[in-house]
Amino acid sequence: MSTEAIYLSGAVVVGLGATLFMDLWALFLKRVFGIASTNYCLVGRWLRHMPEGRFMHASIANAAPKSFECMVGWITHYVIGAMYALALVAIVSGEWIAHPTLLPALLFGVGTVLMPFLIMQPSFGLGIAASKTPNPTQARLKSLMAHTAFGVGLYMCAVGMSYVLPV
Repeated sequence: MSTEAIYLSGAVVVGLGATLFMDLWALFLKRVFGIASTNYCLVGRWLRHMPEGRFMHASIANAAPKSFECMVGWITHYVIGAMYALALVAIVSGEWIAHPTLLPALLFGVGTVLMPFLIMQPSFGLGIAASKTPNPTQARLKSLMAHTAFGVGLYMCAVGMSYVLPV
């Protein structure tokens, strides 16, 4: 296997692991502090409405439920995590997988919060950066914490991956 293929497959594994880390962080917050987790079924609902030409919703929670929306939402969540890790490696180089450093992973993880702020939340009817929610600051901090956890997860998983890579 070529070095590039090793780095790319390593990045996918790192992205999946970082997404799992983010989900474990959310589970910790829910169990210890009672903070609700993101409902990835709603992500699936949003995506399942797209073939009908419906990309924006006044309230995704009130949109018609779709078959397999939870499965679609959760799979998409992990695919996005893998794609983010591939993007990080494309930006900083494949060598980062073999010799990870915290700062690029953390900055990239925090930067990914722009996607929900600018695309998903407005499309769900929540406004830019959750501006239409009852407590926008709380929603923003929750998103920022989740994406920071993703960045930490990118680094931690890359450190683990660096021990098993054959390069």
